[in-house]
Amino acid sequence: MTPQDIALIRSNFAQLHRRKIETACLFYERLFTTMPGTRVLFKTDIEAQAAKLIETLTVALAMLNDPTGLNVLLARLGERHSGYGVRPAHYEAVRSALLWTLETSLGEAFTAQARTAWSELYDQMAATMLAAATPSQRTA
Repeated sequence: MTPQDIALIRSNFAQLHRRKIETACLFYERLFTTMPGTRVLFKTDIEAQAAKLIETLTVALAMLNDPTGLNVLLARLGERHSGYGVRPAHYEAVRSALLWTLETSLGEAFTAQARTAWSELYDQMAATMLAAATPSQRTA
């Protein structure tokens, strides 16, 4: 990722600050609509889960200039998500729901360049998380 991509991603995310929980809830609504089977993976209230998602994204985006630290964080997340029952197919549904949510929430600010940057970031993050999942989860 280029420094410009990182700046663009952080700028997009900052624009969502006042609506961060609302935006995260919108993400989960989209995910559950497009892949209903994912709903059972979440045991907590969706607003609480939305707050966790925003907190994790905030930390991850703050670590974009520290790839080693970010990889450690993502590997731990991948291991935990594997234990929750997250499968490789879920990652594509999350990717799609994330990009849809960003486009819906940011409107014109979600440019083609922003879509490309977010897509690249998500793909890198998902690859790290999947690599850290247990072998039985990676093949499921």
